Amino acid sequence: MTDAPGPEPGSRRRWPLWLALGSVAVVLSCAVPLVVIVTLRDHGPGASASASPIAIHSPEPGDPEQMTQLWLRERIADVLTEQAGALLRGDERGFLAVAEPKSAAVGALRRQFRSLRALKVTAWQVRITDIPDRAGSRWRVAVTYEHCFVDPGCLTGPVSIETTWVDRGGVPRMVALAPSPSAQDGPRPWEASDLVVALGKRAVVATTAAQKGHLAEVLREAERAAEVADRYAVGGLPPRHYQVFYAGEKEWRRWYGGDRPEWTAGYAVPVGGGHFDVVLNAKGLHSSVLDDLLRHEMTHAASLPGGGYRTGENWWLVEGLADLAAAGGRPVSRYESLGDVRRLVSGGWRGPLSAAEPGERATDWQVSAAYGVGYLAVRHLVDRYGEEAMLAFFKAVVHERKSPEAASTKVFGEPWQALQDDCVSYVRSAAS
Repeated sequence: MTDAPGPEPGSRRRWPLWLALGSVAVVLSCAVPLVVIVTLRDHGPGASASASPIAIHSPEPGDPEQMTQLWLRERIADVLTEQAGALLRGDERGFLAVAEPKSAAVGALRRQFRSLRALKVTAWQVRITDIPDRAGSRWRVAVTYEHCFVDPGCLTGPVSIETTWVDRGGVPRMVALAPSPSAQDGPRPWEASDLVVALGKRAVVATTAAQKGHLAEVLREAERAAEVADRYAVGGLPPRHYQVFYAGEKEWRRWYGGDRPEWTAGYAVPVGGGHFDVVLNAKGLHSSVLDDLLRHEMTHAASLPGGGYRTGENWWLVEGLADLAAAGGRPVSRYESLGDVRRLVSGGWRGPLSAAEPGERATDWQVSAAYGVGYLAVRHLVDRYGEEAMLAFFKAVVHERKSPEAASTKVFGEPWQALQDDCVSYVRSAAS
């Protein structure tokens, strides 16, 4: 997609999956087991907000500080209720009213509002499970936002944001906000950047103004890739829409914590509610490989469990399926990483498949060859048993957490060791 020249042969498959465990941190009050939950969904005109009523009186002289904390949490929930309603009805002024004038929160919230609206936010549910901590004259508390986009009835996913407040005569005003320190939680693109968005029938593509010129092409290719990725949906229906973020160099280093291996060109990260965000690295991404990369990453979004999956010994299977989709039906002889697999085999590689995953310090050709091993092994299973059986094996191993031995016997009717040896032999033969 950039003006950089296309990659050298054998370097196109630098697309490792990066997946954090899809866990949601449970924030507990260490003193009082009390939860304030505010739930808002966009049900169209006339949508109403409701908050759990909590009988807490205003702090009085002599009250313990805990009473002030509980009372302040209730007041924060009140203003966040109003803010959530403003977001869903498109009222930017109402959304910003929660912020202390001229504070750092104003600019951050304005960016957040505009990006969330551009992404077609349809649910915004606020949960406060902690009591505010005093920090001088300010108060800090984490707020969890359960949210989703585009589809009004979609399952929500959480994101945790650290907020800082001041008390203005009994009315809390936000003065700062910061993303959760965890890589999975943030910063999300809509927290960190002003986004421009293109909405298609099956895909939503977002980027920054600097990359806006690529938006139409990325959306066009994402719509095509969705048709392929849908075929590999495992354990249910394919995603109702695919969320794709196209990252410039600055955004790539920041979104979702950055810090990917140098050879990463894209990743799919679970964001809760069974949803994945696909993030592409615009740097060096030539348009000739955009379609393959999108098919690869969007197939992860379609095929993996909603909470994500740590690959480990089954890396070859997860990446092999995604690369099967990326290949777009091309014959094995036209697979771009075949030369790197040949180099690996000529160096004496004889398996096992469970050791295929490249390390962070792997060279480009080693990464390319590792993906090639996964692709060829999965391709062989499809050629021998059919796509339906291969997906059943994938489901048993990746979704149901069965061992390859148990899954192979159940799905293919063959012991895994013999079948793995056959796959390794095929990889060596195909690369010769």
